[in-house]
Amino acid sequence: MIGTLIVGLIVGALARFLMPGEQKMGIILTIVLGVAGSFVAGFAGQALGLYRAGAGAGFLGSLVGALVLLFVVGKLRKDGGTSA
Repeated sequence: MIGTLIVGLIVGALARFLMPGEQKMGIILTIVLGVAGSFVAGFAGQALGLYRAGAGAGFLGSLVGALVLLFVVGKLRKDGGTSA
């Protein structure tokens, strides 16, 4: 579990570094972004037949998933009318 949090922090921080613009979030949300990106990539990979059931997405898949989530959250904050 601690390993997942560390990888989540690394993936989330890389996603924030690679995504242009400013992302206003703290360390906890960065970890959540990385872990959630891993889950998104895992589910998408299973749906596309890239991974077998229960297999992890891997580091690059998690990074791509985190980038997608960061993009979606950025769009929702800008287009939603209310910003947090």
